[in-house]
Amino acid sequence: MAHNPALTGILFAIGGTLIFSVNDVAIKFLSGGYALHQVILIRAFVAMVFILTFIALSGTGFRQLITRRPRTHLLRVGIVMVSNVTFFVGLAAMPLADAVAVAFISPIAVTLLSVVFLRETVGPRRWMAVTLGMVGVIIMLRPGAGVIQPAAVLVLISAVLYAAGNLLSRQMGGTESTMTLSFYVAFGFIVVSSAMGLWAGDGHLASDDPLWGFLFRPWIWPPITDWPIFLATGFAVSVGGMMVTQAYRTTEAGLVAPFEYVGMPAAIIWGAVVFATFPDLTAWAGIALICGSGLYTIWRETVRKRGTDAA
Repeated sequence: MAHNPALTGILFAIGGTLIFSVNDVAIKFLSGGYALHQVILIRAFVAMVFILTFIALSGTGFRQLITRRPRTHLLRVGIVMVSNVTFFVGLAAMPLADAVAVAFISPIAVTLLSVVFLRETVGPRRWMAVTLGMVGVIIMLRPGAGVIQPAAVLVLISAVLYAAGNLLSRQMGGTESTMTLSFYVAFGFIVVSSAMGLWAGDGHLASDDPLWGFLFRPWIWPPITDWPIFLATGFAVSVGGMMVTQAYRTTEAGLVAPFEYVGMPAAIIWGAVVFATFPDLTAWAGIALICGSGLYTIWRETVRKRGTDAA
């Protein structure tokens, strides 16, 4: 069977998004007792172990970490870092499914930005699929029903930055490997989180505000029962992050983006299992549109590929 790069990128996006959903639910679970920068630091150390292991086992080894694009890496690390912080601060003050629903403005932003900055061509059928997915997200948001709040604004900011970071991954894909991109992000998280810990880890900026308390809470030593959750965040962010990065490196951003909608039903399931929240009929209507748009895009890409191969 002939190799299909587009289908491979789609599968990486779906698999990476599902794995990455573990990171969201784990960090929300930890947000009640830890400072965000402490969680991110531990997560980054765990992720770095996975990343360095993958690099060591790869064909080119650690030589691939040598780069001629340090400034671009620095820009991407900054974008990813601010995107993570704004998302997780918002997530701490919102139900998991609501936060993920708001965050799914990101695939729409990816499609738009890929047209403007990467000059990629997005056909009318893909535009239709993305539009239907966005309608589903709007249904999930329920404007005027209390979802749009300061925490949601932070998640929206995160979503736009996440889209920009994925487009940078696409732009850098010609010279930088997936593992190289993941390494520099993890390294940046370690440096910044350590600095935050030295500055605010004693809790002198702590607040009872549900939005900002997660950001400036004092550091504590995690009990043994919480370490599996920290390990899960590190695994999810490294493996899931590398898979999504690989998808954007090798496949058109406008094609990959809709498949990140698979994170929406994952968030619904996590919310029901871990936090005892379950969607109502309106939410299910949104989920149907979101999933339907992704399935339609898969079908269209398969038909188009078969037509190309037969030509």
